[in-house]
Amino acid sequence: MAGLAALWTREHLNAENLEWLRALPQGPIRMEGLEDTQFVHGSPLDEDEYVVSERDSQEPLLTAAVRITFFGHTHRQGGFSLNGAETEVIQPEWTSTDGKSAWEMPVQDGVRYLINPGSAGQPRDDDWRAAFGVFDTDRSVMEFYRVPYDVKTAQDKILEAQLPPRLAQRLATGR
Repeated sequence: MAGLAALWTREHLNAENLEWLRALPQGPIRMEGLEDTQFVHGSPLDEDEYVVSERDSQEPLLTAAVRITFFGHTHRQGGFSLNGAETEVIQPEWTSTDGKSAWEMPVQDGVRYLINPGSAGQPRDDDWRAAFGVFDTDRSVMEFYRVPYDVKTAQDKILEAQLPPRLAQRLATGR
């Protein structure tokens, strides 16, 4: 399904959009002012690598050149931390999956992190809402958010584009 969606996207991008995408830098990407932080798509080891389990997180946590790595690719909000030899799974705690939700996690000194802020589309963590995160550098807090959106309209557009129906169906369940 992902391959079909990628082909559809490539066919529907105009030349300017395609050039813009091609010009994007490969990760890991560093930003001025965030010296101990990097951004990657999959993992700091490989942009196409999926980091979904504690085991998957071990090598990236141990070998990353920085303390905090923000990643995506899995469409699963949360991540992993390494404190000494102790690895923990980061899983935002929601009291509801209906409306807007926010969850804060202190980012502690001396702890290494792989943080996935989530996916605004096609979530894969059993929560249909759009997911995103904000890293508050002043307070050293990672803020995770979930917000409802118009799933029906998104599903209709997927079906109108003649993409695989499963891409539309999964929006309602987040799987």
